Amino acid sequence: ILTAVFMAFYCPKKVKGLFQSGINLLAGIPSIIYGLWALKVVVPLIRAQFGGFGLSLLAAIILLGIMILPTVISLSQSALESVPDAYYQGAIGLGATHERAVFSVVLPAASSGVLSSIIMGIGRAIGETMAVTMVIGNSPIMPSGLTNQARTLTTNIVTEMAYAGGLHRELLIATGAVLFIFILVINVVFNVVKNKEKK
Repeated sequence: ILTAVFMAFYCPKKVKGLFQSGINLLAGIPSIIYGLWALKVVVPLIRAQFGGFGLSLLAAIILLGIMILPTVISLSQSALESVPDAYYQGAIGLGATHERAVFSVVLPAASSGVLSSIIMGIGRAIGETMAVTMVIGNSPIMPSGLTNQARTLTTNIVTEMAYAGGLHRELLIATGAVLFIFILVINVVFNVVKNKEKK
């Protein structure tokens, strides 16, 4: 969000286009490439710092955090730039500094769009499968810490659906239903918060 604020209100015009292109490029990189990068950079760092194999829940968290950044930055920037300029000019006219006008007036006015960007990022993170499978360790156990291996619900479906049958297959379909309900709950909560802000 701070990157979006920087892009909208602080970034020099000469380099804004370059930064914008970089953010768009990050958004367009296939998830499997992110997975390969994490496998070669993040996993060895975790292995060196904490021991073990390095394939862990922490590696997946770092990977997903980086993957959703372009989505959150781009949508938040659009929300900030769509706020009428009169809000900013009015705050400046009342004696606010540039920083105060941006963070106390414009950012709250764009909060609905910024929240939408976060929800979109979370949605992408929840649905991500292949990149996470490469770095999380793919062990069907409940992790006791961030440096332990684990398996996500999406990875569980992809890994086992090919040979599942009967009750096993039904359980995997139920896992998909749980994911769907989880996303639905997140969107309902978002809409409730959005409606409260409007009121």
